[in-house]
Amino acid sequence: MKVGVFLEEFSPDVGGGYTIQADIFQSLLELAGESRHTFTVVCHHPEKLREALRSTSIEAVAFPGTIPQRLGARATRGLAAFGKGQKLKNRLEQVAHESGLEFVWFVGAEALQIDTPYCAVVWDLQHRLQPWFPEVSAGGQWDHREEFYSSFLRRATMIIAGTEAGRAEIERFYDVPAEHIRILPHPTPRFALNPPADDGAQVLARHGLSAGYLFYPAQFWPHKNHANLLLAVTRLREQHGLKLSVVLVGSDKGNQDYIRQMTNSLGLNEQVHFLGFVTQGELIALYRNALALTYLSFFGPENLPPLEAFGLGCPVIAANVAGSSEQLGDAALLVEPTNVEEIAQAIKRLSDDSGFCESLIQRGRERARERTGSHFVRGVFALLDEFENIRRCWTR
Repeated sequence: MKVGVFLEEFSPDVGGGYTIQADIFQSLLELAGESRHTFTVVCHHPEKLREALRSTSIEAVAFPGTIPQRLGARATRGLAAFGKGQKLKNRLEQVAHESGLEFVWFVGAEALQIDTPYCAVVWDLQHRLQPWFPEVSAGGQWDHREEFYSSFLRRATMIIAGTEAGRAEIERFYDVPAEHIRILPHPTPRFALNPPADDGAQVLARHGLSAGYLFYPAQFWPHKNHANLLLAVTRLREQHGLKLSVVLVGSDKGNQDYIRQMTNSLGLNEQVHFLGFVTQGELIALYRNALALTYLSFFGPENLPPLEAFGLGCPVIAANVAGSSEQLGDAALLVEPTNVEEIAQAIKRLSDDSGFCESLIQRGRERARERTGSHFVRGVFALLDEFENIRRCWTR
């Protein structure tokens, strides 16, 4: 089949979505020759990929094109559709038709329902499970997400979920047949599997840090649950005399001022460090020198930072949400994200028990190597091989 690979317009400061897509794209470049299918990348700026694609057989086409191209194409499609009594094709459908695509693989969350058979990926459906968080409900977000998923997922040829918990949510909320949903876990980011040898001392010195802090790389959304981490750190200081530094990195999504105010009101200004967006090199150094990753997000069923920590030898404390035990197994210490005392005790255990830390590190490294971008892409190849037997039954 001729397969379109739809890539979103992402930048590194977006976070996990960028990392996953970039790793899958790189693995596709390396492995495309193993597949009998041909691939055409569909993206907003194909010229940015020209160098990466130079030594491959993969093509690239623009979506949605320039404004004059979009307007002209829409007018042409509108006249053609009107003449035939058909619905107007959206721009992606037109690109698929013009490029001879027989199937479209949406690598990230940005997608459109189209007539061409397609593979969807679902990262989370938290607007259904936790609609009280403003980032998935306010300003029309809930309605937008619900309208999109209710049609997009039901129409999909196949849907990729990372866990059985994720599969169950798709079935439950959108009445999708179980056989349409396939499990392919999030891949461990390659930067965490093949890091440089640098110990990160210069990065720590630049930010005025000493090793042994709690590390939380997360955008400042309410659901990331920075608040309960700060309360746990306060409890450790007040009840156990344990004064740990906390390093927070990530872009502000509207909640950072609130977390800064909370830090001040709890008297944690000397302990909590807000570093903003950091480079990948800095991120590696910060993982390697942390006492633990404290990933307390309420959202799941999969999350990327625990996998990064696994690969880089950082012990993990993670929120015990649906899907987390599937993704992380026995390589992380799971806690109830609303229970401040439980969070505090987990941190204290890692602070007191170096042997337990080492056991988590070892199990984490093993788990990180089990799930890579190559595993994910080869899994998609197998899905394409399977559907090819059906797709051969009609022309474009």
